[in-house]
Amino acid sequence: MDLHNLWYVLAAILIVVGVVGTVLPALPGVPLVFAGMLVAAWADGFQHVGLWTLIGLGVLTVLAVAVDFLAGLAGAKRVGASRLALIGAAVGTIIGIFFGIPGLLLGPFLGALIGELFAGGTLQRAANVGVGAWIGFLVGTVLKLGVSFAMLGLFALAFIVH
Repeated sequence: MDLHNLWYVLAAILIVVGVVGTVLPALPGVPLVFAGMLVAAWADGFQHVGLWTLIGLGVLTVLAVAVDFLAGLAGAKRVGASRLALIGAAVGTIIGIFFGIPGLLLGPFLGALIGELFAGGTLQRAANVGVGAWIGFLVGTVLKLGVSFAMLGLFALAFIVH
């Protein structure tokens, strides 16, 4: 196998790990998908995937990362979370990253719950806010996965058209 083909293998590995990372949030999924596509475009000498396609893929990457971070907050806010609960959901999401899948599943919930309790909410209200943050996190994961597949489609289309 020559060096040129190794770049394509690296690109494919990055893309596969990235797609897995959209579901297993301990990995920066969508940025890895983008990195794989960038490596593949570079290996091809940008013959099929050019600047405008890469800019579009980059915009989708930034949007997916923002959605990922904001989804838990939006879920908590939708159920009327206090400012402290929203901060708690954000902090819980960030801290959860360091505890793997259980931390990422529980982080937004526990952060929002604790924040709401500190804001003076009842345990029932705090639990509702935590569930809202958790549902937001799940919705964000589904949206990230959708964006990843949209990126794959755009990338494939660029290869087919050129």
